[in-house]
Amino acid sequence: MSFFKKLKDKFVKEQDAEEENKDQHPSDPAEGDGSVSSDSADEESSPEVSASLPEKEEPPLNEEPGRRGSVDSHATGTEEEDREEDADPDVPGTEEEEGSVGPEAGNPVEDDEGERPSGAVEEEDEKETIASKFKKGLAKTRNSFSSKINDLVARYRTVDEDFFEELEEVLISADVGVTTVMEMIEELEMEVKRRNVQDPQKVKEIISEKLVDIYYGDDDAGEVEGLTENPDGLTVYLFVGVNGVGKTTTIGKLAHRLKSEGKKVTLAAGDTFRAGAIEQLEEWGNRVGVNVTKHSEGSDPAAVVYDGIKAAESRGADVLICDTAGRLQNKVNLMNELSKVKRVIEREIPGAPHEVLLVLDATTGQNAMSQAKTFAEVTDVSGIVLSKLDGTAKGGIVLAIRNELEIPVKLVGLGEKVTDLETFDAHAFVYGLFADMIEEYEED
Repeated sequence: MSFFKKLKDKFVKEQDAEEENKDQHPSDPAEGDGSVSSDSADEESSPEVSASLPEKEEPPLNEEPGRRGSVDSHATGTEEEDREEDADPDVPGTEEEEGSVGPEAGNPVEDDEGERPSGAVEEEDEKETIASKFKKGLAKTRNSFSSKINDLVARYRTVDEDFFEELEEVLISADVGVTTVMEMIEELEMEVKRRNVQDPQKVKEIISEKLVDIYYGDDDAGEVEGLTENPDGLTVYLFVGVNGVGKTTTIGKLAHRLKSEGKKVTLAAGDTFRAGAIEQLEEWGNRVGVNVTKHSEGSDPAAVVYDGIKAAESRGADVLICDTAGRLQNKVNLMNELSKVKRVIEREIPGAPHEVLLVLDATTGQNAMSQAKTFAEVTDVSGIVLSKLDGTAKGGIVLAIRNELEIPVKLVGLGEKVTDLETFDAHAFVYGLFADMIEEYEED
C-alpha cells in the first residue's frame, strides 16, 4: 500500500466518519460547552505589565530554600492541614503569608506571549479530530512548502541531479536544517533509484514517507510520543524556556488538558525572577481551576517547588507542573538554579522530574535551535514543546530539532484556543504538510 493511501485511510476517513457521526447525532447546544466556572470570569483587566519596568537583581542562588512565605492560591483550611513541616534543615518550613489568595482574587495579567487569559476556559462545542487540528495548524507551512514542491515538480519531467538540488533548497527554506536536509536528500536519491522512479510526481509521496522515517529514526513511536507518567504517585513536569516563548500559556493549556482527562493538577510558580510571571501563572490557575503554589517575587525557586510538592501531596494530586525562570544571559546562574530545583524534586520524589520540557517558539526558526542547544547544555531536556506552530511557515524546525539534537517533540501548539495543545504525532504532522495532496490522491 502506498504511503499517501495509508495516511488517507488513517486521517481523511477518520474525519469523514467524525462528520457523519455529527450529522447522525447532532449535539444539543446547551450541553458540553466545557466551561470551567470561575468567579473572576467577568473581572476587569488590570493594567498590562509595563515593558519598561526596571530590571531587578537576580536572587542569590547560593542559598538553600529559605523561610519565605508561600501562598497556595487555592489554599483552604488551616495552615496545619495544608502544610507539612519538614525536619530537613536544608529545606526549612513554609509559613503561609497572611491574606491567602483565592481563585477569585487574581486579575488578568498579560502573559509572556502577549495573550491574556480571558474569563473561564471554554472548549469548542464540537471536538476536532487530530487530523483536522494538524491540517489547520500547519496551514501556513503547508501553503508555503506544498506550493514550492508543486512548482518544482511541474518544472521537471524527470528526476535528476538538478531536481534534487532544488528540492534541497526548498527543504532548507522550510527550516528543516542543513544537516537533516543533506541526510534526507541522500536517502531520497537512494530510494528513488531503488524504486526506479522517473516521474517527479511520484517523489512527493516518497518525501512524505522519508519525513516520518527521519523523525522516528530507530525509535518506536511509543518511545518518543506522549508524556511520561509516574505510576506510583505524583508525576512532576518541569518546564524551562526563555521569556516570550509561551511557557506560561503552555503550562495553563497542559493543566487544562490533564484536568479534562480526570487528573488532579497543581502548579508551582517557580519563575520568581520575571516581573508578572507569578501573577500570570496564578491567573491561568484561576481560569483552569487548579491550585497554584507561589512565594513572593524574588524568592528562591527551589523553595517554591518544594512547597508545591508538599501541597500536591497533601491534596492527593496526580500531577505537579513547575514553572522556572528562563534567563539565558547568564548560563551559570541558570544552570545553578535548575540544578538546585532538580535536586529538591529528586530528593522528595525519587525518579522525578518525569519530564523536563523545553518550550520553544516555532516562529523563531533556527533561533529556537540555538536555544535548545543552550538548554540541553545546562539541564537534561527530555522533550520539546513547540508553541505557535500555527503561526509559522517554517514548520520543518520540528525535524531539525528531533534529528540534530535527538530530543523528541512531545507537544505542539496548533492554535490560540486552550484545547489547541496536542501530543506530537509525526504521521499527523506529515498529513498536515501534504493534506491537499493526500485528500486528492487516487490509487492507480
